[in-house]
Amino acid sequence: QVQLVESGGGLVQAGGSLRLSCAASGVGNTFSMYAVGWYRQAPGQQREYVALIRRGGTTMYAESVKGRFTNSRDDAKNTAYLQKISLEPGDTGVYYCDIARYWGQGTQVTVSS
Repeated sequence: QVQLVESGGGLVQAGGSLRLSCAASGVGNTFSMYAVGWYRQAPGQQREYVALIRRGGTTMYAESVKGRFTNSRDDAKNTAYLQKISLEPGDTGVYYCDIARYWGQGTQVTVSS
């Protein structure tokens, strides 16, 4: 069974940076075949798409995070990363990663102004 664990969240001031990790287990040596999506959910809001990294490394981003967030992956470690810089209060929320519609428990990011 696929399990995902997000980590790296925390409290940061506006303008700061964080790197989130998404570690997958139960995928054997097939992690490289999967696209990894990142989503976030702000309090009282619906979950929204943030970024995607396809197998092979092609990346895509929501307009609101382009130029500030960078997707990467280490297939040897079954892990994907989301590097975030120039954080804004609007980036606050619980961040989730998604592989084949499996979700982790999320990691909280809070950006103070």
